[in-house]
Amino acid sequence: MILRRAFCLSTIALSLLAASGCRRPTDTNGLTHVSLQTDWYPQPEHGGFYTAQLKGYYKQEGLDVEIIPGGPYISGDPLVASGKIQFAMNSSDHILEAIANAHEPLLAVGATMQHDPQGILLHANSPIRTWTDLNGHTIAVKPGSTWWEFLVHKFHLTNVHEVPATFSVANFIQDPSYIQQGFLTSEPYFAGKGGAPARMLLNRDAGYDPYRVFYTSTVYAKQHPDIVAKFVRASIRGWKEYLRDPAATNAEIEKLNPAMSADWTDYSYKTLKSGNFITGDDASGVQIGQFDPARWQTTAQQLRDLGVIQQPLDPTSGYTTQFLK
Repeated sequence: MILRRAFCLSTIALSLLAASGCRRPTDTNGLTHVSLQTDWYPQPEHGGFYTAQLKGYYKQEGLDVEIIPGGPYISGDPLVASGKIQFAMNSSDHILEAIANAHEPLLAVGATMQHDPQGILLHANSPIRTWTDLNGHTIAVKPGSTWWEFLVHKFHLTNVHEVPATFSVANFIQDPSYIQQGFLTSEPYFAGKGGAPARMLLNRDAGYDPYRVFYTSTVYAKQHPDIVAKFVRASIRGWKEYLRDPAATNAEIEKLNPAMSADWTDYSYKTLKSGNFITGDDASGVQIGQFDPARWQTTAQQLRDLGVIQQPLDPTSGYTTQFLK
């Protein structure tokens, strides 16, 4: 069984080598070089950035953007905080936790997704219909996941047995009662291909709704606001174009990540688009990249209520709308 967003080890090694030892100079042919560390291997969830690169939107802004693939053991936080790279991807709740608990000088500058497609993967015929129905069952989940802590507290899941997530649907396919975490853009596809039709309970429908974001450091944003503005502007333009016509970008993603089949890429793209994960509830596209301060406030309060953040935190320290105007 193929692991979720699997990638061959040799390709990972080459990516890491490129990220660590093959940097291009700061200025290349009159373009300012910046790096974006993604949160996983190349996939449609990064489509806007690859579109901006392929279509020349970054170059039109005077930028030479290097997109560095991520993976399960790569964190952009220390790289951005130290200035080794300029941008990275994560979620808005993670940004707030990193600031409050690790004192990382991170600053979210735009949203890649208005909603996170993460949640609980269930068999299509499972009797579980609501989160409270999870009591009495075993759930495969990544230990320490904040979204899971939220579900446990909100729905009083005091009788749930947790086991570590394997990031594979192999067990799910074999066991008709198996329950695990997943992403709507991925696990249901593989479950269905394996003969186990699935559905999901999405975190956003439970009231836990952080953004997926791209971020820089507070120092870099202060020292180079013009570069940040250019990167944000071109990236949002890339996301709008990707939603309009994904063909060239998806072909590039499949080339960069051989684990991505055309069928899987198409499934992920259509799920992102039909679920309004990138556009938000207004499918016209005006929300692409944008932040709502009220949602950041809600997330910060949820983290505080869970005890994930021990001290009060002003959520505006974790994001800015300066470059979204």
